Amino acid sequence: MNDTISILESALTDANLGKLLAIPNRRVHKFVADAIVLCKPMKVFICNDSTMDTEYIRRNAIARGEETPLANPHHTVHFDGYFDQARDKERTVYLVPEGESLGEQLVQMDREKGLNSVRKRIDGSMEHKKMVVRFFSLGPLDSPFSIPVVQITDSFYVAHSEDLLYRRGYEYFRRMPEDKEIFWMLHSSGKLIHSVSTDWKKRGVMIDYKQNTVYSVNTQYAGNTIGLKKLALRLAIRKADGEGWLAEHMFLMAVHGPSARKTYFTGAYPSGCGKTSTSMVRGNTIVGDDLSYLRVLDGKVKAVNVEQGIFGIIRSVTERDDPVIWDVLHSNQPAIFSNVLISEDAEPRWLDDGHEPPESGVNHSGEWFKGKVDRHGEEIEYAHKNARYTIRLEGLKNLDACLEDPRGVDVGGIIYGGRDSDTWVPVQQSLDWKHGVITMGASLESETTAATLGPSGVRKFQPFSNLDFLSIPLGKYVQNHLDFVNEVETVPLIFSVNYFQQDEKGKFLTDKSDKQVWLKWMELRVHNEVEAIQTPIGYIPKYDDLKHLFTIYRNRDYTREEYDAQFSIRVPELLAKIDRVEKIYRDTVPDAPAILFEILSEQRDRLIKAKNDFGDCILSNIFL
Repeated sequence: MNDTISILESALTDANLGKLLAIPNRRVHKFVADAIVLCKPMKVFICNDSTMDTEYIRRNAIARGEETPLANPHHTVHFDGYFDQARDKERTVYLVPEGESLGEQLVQMDREKGLNSVRKRIDGSMEHKKMVVRFFSLGPLDSPFSIPVVQITDSFYVAHSEDLLYRRGYEYFRRMPEDKEIFWMLHSSGKLIHSVSTDWKKRGVMIDYKQNTVYSVNTQYAGNTIGLKKLALRLAIRKADGEGWLAEHMFLMAVHGPSARKTYFTGAYPSGCGKTSTSMVRGNTIVGDDLSYLRVLDGKVKAVNVEQGIFGIIRSVTERDDPVIWDVLHSNQPAIFSNVLISEDAEPRWLDDGHEPPESGVNHSGEWFKGKVDRHGEEIEYAHKNARYTIRLEGLKNLDACLEDPRGVDVGGIIYGGRDSDTWVPVQQSLDWKHGVITMGASLESETTAATLGPSGVRKFQPFSNLDFLSIPLGKYVQNHLDFVNEVETVPLIFSVNYFQQDEKGKFLTDKSDKQVWLKWMELRVHNEVEAIQTPIGYIPKYDDLKHLFTIYRNRDYTREEYDAQFSIRVPELLAKIDRVEKIYRDTVPDAPAILFEILSEQRDRLIKAKNDFGDCILSNIFL
């Protein structure tokens, strides 16, 4: 301990040393001291919860060129490197002790070898740079859900982004118990040219789950660097596994029903599948758009938003389709735009923003003009497909009052949604909890988007929309979901949705705004106020109920032809899906629970019987 204090005394000013030592936790002192010895920063800044300290973070992000002011003085823009525009799944590696395995789906390497490798990369990486130490809480403060996090970074952009996205936790650290479990994050942008990480070929994220520590180097893209987001989710999944709760890639929202009733739903959708837009549907209220913790408290499933902000995909955000987000992005609420185009009048522009495309500006490739190409001769679009915005939730007109409730909210329903052109109907309810966990959560598939590196439009296996972030074997994770409600008095209903269903010509069968109707139907089902059609794949809405809801919430007629096209059961496609999913589990998930194959087999048998009785494409009315 004396060595730790001497290191801190030699590296910190009196003011910063005082702020750090005001936190009595000696593990915090040691983590900071070890990071100083390893990274060799020029200076160290300890950030508390004060406005002065947090404003210092923002000012330095601008002064160092990591962010650039926009016409609105409350807004800035950040550009990641041209080749550093998405989560790098292949270089996100779990450090696994000898004799352990997390399953074939996860990239992993020997823990000792990995620690040696990442420490060599980070060694001296903060020379001539300032180290920033920040303290946050995942989940509401002083709550059964709270997880304290220490973030160390040399990027003021990362530190500023986290200030918008997470609950400041310095004062929480000062009063929390000495033995409280802590997540530890260490990030270095590496070598910078024009404030951009240049060694992207050597970027990497390594997760040492034995010590709850994440290392990130040679990258600036938020998905690889903002440790409290998907990197901390990986640690939380392991913590949840050991303690009997769930850490999920889910939004949390309140659907407003009759007589001012609010029913809370969580929802898991892979990136680019309508997750944020669903949580923001007008007429309802949002608790969070991305990450939720679920616990059983007092016999009920309770959930909280892990975060306090949104790091959202900005492509296709328009005034007509996303009025709440649009208003915030055009207000004086703090916002960081990333990888958009900046016009000559210092205004942000993004793809499909509802305006005519610009002719020129500045984007992640530098000075941009219409027709500009990259080194391969491919035309560079004026903004990146994965461009983002970062805001606090507090600026949203539809923010739910329960955001900071330390006990969480009661969960009435869980929704799984993906990009699916030919299989799932727009909305359906599972037959029961186990059926929903297996045929909806564990069987979730989605076509890839620009949010991850690699080609877009490829159908991918995305169980629970969490496969990329799992830190335990998939079979164990599935079993945890099956067991989660064993002590629950009122079990939440499970639903699936699909906003991307197409006809044989590739035309979408539903409108973006139709999700309002699907949500209202699910809310009524939770309270058993509408009936449904029991089919081989689950409960499907009745036409008359949807027609009524479309009249109320969409102010338009909903035709029988639309219903038949959207809710016909496409048997060959559904059978092919079962075959795909079953093969993946049999071939790559040795610990898959036996009940998974039983439920898939039962669904296959029901579909084959229906096919023999009614053909390949079955109108839902047949099952009435």
